[in-house]
Amino acid sequence: MKKSKLLLASSIIGTLYLIYLIFYFTNNFIMSKDGAEIIGAGLAAALVMPHTVCVGIAVIFNWLGWALKVRWGALVAGIMYAVSMVCMFLYAVFVLIEMIFCFIAFAKMKHASEKNNSNS
Repeated sequence: MKKSKLLLASSIIGTLYLIYLIFYFTNNFIMSKDGAEIIGAGLAAALVMPHTVCVGIAVIFNWLGWALKVRWGALVAGIMYAVSMVCMFLYAVFVLIEMIFCFIAFAKMKHASEKNNSNS
């Protein structure tokens, strides 16, 4: 069975988005000058943290699903991307493509494994 191109694309996009999230919110916190800005940046980072954690978990399982060619990795990644959408609905558009790619790859991997079983 070949490695899924959809999972690879989803992994790359998800990783880039995770790096952006981490860089953006840590940079805002570091660049804050006075007390109000620091509190605001801290609150913003705290509000986005559940979304960031879910995206991080999704990216890990996304890469595992691609590297090990396992269906459950693609499924867990897709579910975690969906959970991250619920955690921060305003950022849902940034993980929508990754989620769709994971679920399509999961379905295709099932189809491919069924073909392999019938040929054996």
